[in-house]
Amino acid sequence: MITNIFCIVLAYSYLCSMKKMISFLTCGMFLLLMSCFACGSGEPQLSPEEQRLQKIARIDSTLQDLVPLDSVEGYDLLANLTAEAWMLVDDSTGFIISQKNADKKCFIASITKMMTCLVALENGNMDDTLFITKEDYVTRDATVRPGDSYQLGNLIREMMLMSDNDAAYAIARHIGGDTLIFYDMMNQKAEYLGMDSTHFANPNGMPNDSNYSSACDLVRLSRYCMWDSVFAEIVGTAEADLPLVDGRHQPCYNTNQLLSSYEGCIGIKTGFTRQAGNCLASAATRDGRTLYLVLLGSRSYSSRFQESAILLDYGFNVMKTLEVKSEK
Repeated sequence: MITNIFCIVLAYSYLCSMKKMISFLTCGMFLLLMSCFACGSGEPQLSPEEQRLQKIARIDSTLQDLVPLDSVEGYDLLANLTAEAWMLVDDSTGFIISQKNADKKCFIASITKMMTCLVALENGNMDDTLFITKEDYVTRDATVRPGDSYQLGNLIREMMLMSDNDAAYAIARHIGGDTLIFYDMMNQKAEYLGMDSTHFANPNGMPNDSNYSSACDLVRLSRYCMWDSVFAEIVGTAEADLPLVDGRHQPCYNTNQLLSSYEGCIGIKTGFTRQAGNCLASAATRDGRTLYLVLLGSRSYSSRFQESAILLDYGFNVMKTLEVKSEK
């Protein structure tokens, strides 16, 4: 009798321990599944580069279904803009706030240097020394001179702030070993980014029928470039005192007037040729929200800044209206 009772107790204890083990395993499996769902339904985590590409590809044209765009303050000013094309996008949502001929292939002048800068940052050693040669001294319209020498990082800054066309040639020659190879690198990067209406034929945007892009493609490029903290720091610098290798210093002043005249402006790049007109790629942040705008073919030097400010103001008004509506 005692033996039977003992056996029953042992059996009961064994069953209890098994229940605890099953319960433990079940709980563990549940936690594992919850962790997978938290990480994206069990899918692998995206790499930083994949996140970057995913973000720039996010373009949403449904904003007009959420906000009556023509009733927002500043809308009436858009009809008077002289620019041939533009696209204005909210970075966090990808909402297209305003656009005109956004997919049209246009000449883009020195906005080309955004891609030159990006390719150089990704493929160059910023401590390398570059000598400006007679072959680089093509347009002779900026600051660098044959015989001058710079560290690559400083020459990139000089190119972007001063929009130096000859510096762009020197950078292209140094990174590619040959300028034609560098143009191939630019076009390969454009293809990688999905810039289907873009082709580069030089590093600086000087008149060339084979050097063109669209406002939509350049918004994509702008958002990709500004993910790079070094690129963002360069284009957000209003002025700098850059050293040459021989100890001289060169004062540089950014050609983008919005950096000093528009609240929240963080970049990006000006452009002008008679072929392209007056162009501006810009970005501005207010109250944690960033807008990207590319404006091409504006009438005058000053109108590209004025018209960009009008569009950015309108964009922030639209997004504020959306926020207020969403809170109701």
